[in-house]
Amino acid sequence: MRIDLFLKETHIIKRRTIAKEYCERDLVLVNNKPAKPALNVKNDDLIEIKFGEKILKIKAKIQPGKKKEKVSYENA
Repeated sequence: MRIDLFLKETHIIKRRTIAKEYCERDLVLVNNKPAKPALNVKNDDLIEIKFGEKILKIKAKIQPGKKKEKVSYENA
């Protein structure tokens, strides 16, 4: 699943276009590397999102499904 879609589906960021902008501004890191909006997130990837001075650190949880993947996260 794309990182911008993951952030939208988990309700960390409200809209996919905003999630895309965060990625383009290098405010999102996946496994300590800047993430482009199309980067595929895998289960247990470490994600850091910078909201001003606050940094949210989470671990991706992705479960495959028949039609759609179930996504969630836990604090890292």
